[in-house]
Amino acid sequence: MSKKHRITSLLAMLSLFIMLSACSEANEQQASEEEPTSDADQETSANDYVLTDALGNEVDIPANPERIIASYLEDHLVALGVTPIAQWSIHDGEGVQNYLQDYLTEVEPIPFDLPFEAVTSFAPDLLIMSSADLVSEGKYEQYARIAPTYVVAEATNDNWRETLTQLGDVLNREEEATATLEAYEEKAQKAAEQLSDQIGTDSAAALWLTNSQFFIVSKHVSSGAVLYDDLRITIPATVEKVSESATGNWSAISLEELVELDADHLFLINSDSSDGSEMLDDPLWQNIPAVQQNQVYEFSPDTSWLYSGPIANEQIIDDVLSSLTVE
Repeated sequence: MSKKHRITSLLAMLSLFIMLSACSEANEQQASEEEPTSDADQETSANDYVLTDALGNEVDIPANPERIIASYLEDHLVALGVTPIAQWSIHDGEGVQNYLQDYLTEVEPIPFDLPFEAVTSFAPDLLIMSSADLVSEGKYEQYARIAPTYVVAEATNDNWRETLTQLGDVLNREEEATATLEAYEEKAQKAAEQLSDQIGTDSAAALWLTNSQFFIVSKHVSSGAVLYDDLRITIPATVEKVSESATGNWSAISLEELVELDADHLFLINSDSSDGSEMLDDPLWQNIPAVQQNQVYEFSPDTSWLYSGPIANEQIIDDVLSSLTVE
């Protein structure tokens, strides 16, 4: 074979090799594209999503969790249209958030400190922790072995609006969160206008009587935020003073200090009613101006006054209106 023929043959063989390789690669690519993915792979990619919580944990959030535990955040969940699998409780389940029980009648209690065994028994598919305290000292890792665990805030957040918005993001219920906030703001605005017409610049304070000790609410937390921020009721000087050094939502206050309380109206949450409420018979209590003017409005601890959230605060607004306004 001549040199020219050998070169021609080699070129032909090379062209054939390239064509066969190309066809092989095309077939492999087509087979790969046509190969079905597993249901699990499709579910993970299409539904679950990852969010970073307040502690920097990347959490795989189920798209439609059905067994949520969010201790002491039940108010927010209910407002978003979500029913948890368990609810916060104390005293071996005897103490729950009574004002929510119309929504949680079938929901079993779980101890407030969330023991691992109790959490496991509910087989949750998502755990939502209100603050880092609940997962301190290595608890996070143990909870995360039970179910995806999302921590809302590093410290306790007294701003229920922020918490509701965040939970709306976590649970893919942003529209429900927005609608809840808009409805609340509208209700509060109308109530504030109605109260302004009825009581003008009258002041008010919320007191809690428990174990023969009075406590007064601070101005920007719990029911204080409803009274003064949302309903724009005048803040008594005593509340202003107490709020400056308050370390919690409610601060202890003596009867002697209450006599000086410059509040035209008092909302009393009475946890001592079953024990006779002896403090209310004390002459000092009887000398408080609001008491003498019969402008004290008493509520049981089963009501929402000791809590905070969209449902609790709406109920507080209703209580204030029923106490201070006349149809």
